[in-house]
Amino acid sequence: MNQGTTKKVWAQPNPPTPGRPVLLDPNICTGCNKCVEVCPMDIFIANPDKGKPPILLHPDECWYCGCCVLDCPKPGAIKSNFPLMWRVPWKRKTTGEHAWVGMKRRRAN
Repeated sequence: MNQGTTKKVWAQPNPPTPGRPVLLDPNICTGCNKCVEVCPMDIFIANPDKGKPPILLHPDECWYCGCCVLDCPKPGAIKSNFPLMWRVPWKRKTTGEHAWVGMKRRRAN
């Protein structure tokens, strides 16, 4: 290959399943790529456009370990989206209120 030419590499992401494993908020994400570095399954790749959220390359490989969510410096930029069958119902002892894992707590008025 000549020294004057550059080699382009193309990445074709797998289409995400209906229950996407992680949700990225482009309004909050700064494109720091911390999630790309800490993901043990390498489901992300850095976005070639600086400051944009990473690209979810292999969504079906996600283990839902939460490393990307825990290490993100911007709260709310990335969220785990657990499959419906993993969302376990439970009851709070103090209030008797029923809830699901992953569901935000509703405050009583």
